[in-house]
Amino acid sequence: MNKQLLIALQKRNKQRLTDLRTKIEDPETREDELAEIKDEIDTITEELQSVADSLSELDDEDEDGDGTADDEPEDGDGTADDENRSADDEKRSAVSEQRSAAMAAVRDALSTRAAEPKKRNQAEIRSAFAKFVVGQISESEARALGIEAGNGSVTVPEVIASEIITYAQEENLLRKYGTVVRTAGDVKYPVLVKKAEGNVNKKERTTEILETSIEFDEILLDPAEFDALATVTKKLLAMSGAPIESIVVEELKKAYVRKETNYMFNGDDVDNLNPGALSKKAVAFNPTVAVDLKAADAGQKVYDALIEMKNTPVTEVMKKGRWIVNRAALTMVEKMKTSDGFPLLRPMTQAEGGIGNTLVGYPMEFTDAADKKSTPDVPVLYFGDYSSFHIQDVIGAMQIQKLVEKFSGTNRIGFQIYNLLDGQLIYSPFEPTVYKYEMPIGEYYG
Repeated sequence: MNKQLLIALQKRNKQRLTDLRTKIEDPETREDELAEIKDEIDTITEELQSVADSLSELDDEDEDGDGTADDEPEDGDGTADDENRSADDEKRSAVSEQRSAAMAAVRDALSTRAAEPKKRNQAEIRSAFAKFVVGQISESEARALGIEAGNGSVTVPEVIASEIITYAQEENLLRKYGTVVRTAGDVKYPVLVKKAEGNVNKKERTTEILETSIEFDEILLDPAEFDALATVTKKLLAMSGAPIESIVVEELKKAYVRKETNYMFNGDDVDNLNPGALSKKAVAFNPTVAVDLKAADAGQKVYDALIEMKNTPVTEVMKKGRWIVNRAALTMVEKMKTSDGFPLLRPMTQAEGGIGNTLVGYPMEFTDAADKKSTPDVPVLYFGDYSSFHIQDVIGAMQIQKLVEKFSGTNRIGFQIYNLLDGQLIYSPFEPTVYKYEMPIGEYYG
């Protein structure tokens, strides 16, 4: 709608409210009339809110627009008058509760303001968070802008935390393909897995149905304290015009993802071991025929081993299977060919989700997180259904603490990120969902 029309509608509604206020104050107005007036006030209030929001949207590109700002003096005067009138009304015991409620409704309607646009609000939160972290605003100023801070630490706002997690989902393949649950507190989250099979009767049943022996084992996700460290040079932060929020958030993303990915793939951090990490929990695969990467027919042998590996899981897992390999394995399969000259790695007919290659018919992605620790030249391949990797995020647990003195000798500022997180590969012992194949180190030929 045209801005001038919106402003005219706004003024007309406010004038109607002023008329209704005068009618409410009239002692001759009956109780049944007050009820009708109250309904009309509610309708006008909704219209005023809608108009104010529309004007605010139009003013997003022009902060000095007419919007509700033009009417603020009028609103302010009206509000002051209303408060004075209400004070007088309270002194008059004859004024009924219904009349007071109607007066309060008029006062609130005349004070209608536009809801803060979501994008603008998020940008303000990002900026306030970054400025507080680097010391450009005080703790009290940060609180006034909606940032939860205290005791030297600050809770990462939801808008930034979600941005960090989104980045982690792109870089951490286990978060991308795993099952993520979000809990409101530090509570253990149960995951059930099948422990035994049920009974089957092939013949026509002539006896009562016996109890089956299907049981379920409960495995609990238990969030652990999880932290990472990022540093930014003071020189960079002191540069005029530097996008502080972008610098801080970018460093937070990188540090968080590095730590989280290692926790889920390897789980070997000191004092924070993860027994459910992918490298520890995936079932080791050993081919029937050992693969010699130095042999002339190594390509065919690797192909046969991969066919055997992808056919090892149960049907349910195999249907959802995909490969996750490290860089050494990627280089190996890119160079190798079968005996009839076909390459092991083949392009997909149509790339999906950034995946452009298949390995023995299944999509394949690579990540350096799959490396074997201290020996990244060992080809490592995982195959299975990664939805069985369960991740628990605790809502609102991500915090950050600024470390100034610790890095003062190198003119840097450190940011320690704290979070509560757990991620484990969980499956029934009767139905493993992910298999791992580590090939022996050697030279390979294409």
